[in-house]
Amino acid sequence: MADEKKDPESQLPAASKQAEVEAFLRQVAAMPAVKPAAGRGRLIFALDATASRQPTWDRACQIQGEMFQATESLGGLEIQLVFYRGLGECKASRWLARARDLLAAMRKVSCVGGQTQIARIVGHAISEAKAGRVNALVFVGDAFEESLAKVSQLAGELALLNVPAFLFHEGGNPQVAEAFREIARLTRGAYCPFDSESAQQLKELLGAVAVFAAGGRKALTDYSRRTGGAALLLTRQMASG
Repeated sequence: MADEKKDPESQLPAASKQAEVEAFLRQVAAMPAVKPAAGRGRLIFALDATASRQPTWDRACQIQGEMFQATESLGGLEIQLVFYRGLGECKASRWLARARDLLAAMRKVSCVGGQTQIARIVGHAISEAKAGRVNALVFVGDAFEESLAKVSQLAGELALLNVPAFLFHEGGNPQVAEAFREIARLTRGAYCPFDSESAQQLKELLGAVAVFAAGGRKALTDYSRRTGGAALLLTRQMASG
């Protein structure tokens, strides 16, 4: 992505961040119930690997195991790592069923400057969903440098395949937020911003999305009783909805 200067005023204050998280949880709670998957849940974990993303990539390496751990009682999870970087490079791993395998794949990747390729990410998710079951797409990034009309069309196609997209936005760029929100809306998914100080929050939300994708609302309710945090907030939103 294009490098951006950090603007202190663009960082959400604590109260605003909490409001954004609660809004994200309400969005997920309002989604149609997902039926428990037959066997392992399947989630595409997509990340922006352009130059400025290295610190976030390193944090993602540290917290990626939460998605596997959260779904162990549901029969486990398969995750496919997808990333883009450099001059048109966009790659996908095989489906991985162990946290250590995902971590090994992520550690082989270094971030390289380039433009965003979110259209290719969504297009890939469409192809995977047509070939076999995909329960959710997660995307983590901080920029959007493409045609929103094109990506929106692809997002609509993904929605027809019943694959919600969960977009996690680092930074405070309002144009990026608008694009990410629209993609989430069209796929009947959800959007949530985060910053460099909210790694634990991102970890909890990723775990909650993994459980929701793998086992539906009942599984998420059971999970929240054990873990609390973001998953518990989500369950409370569902109960009050």
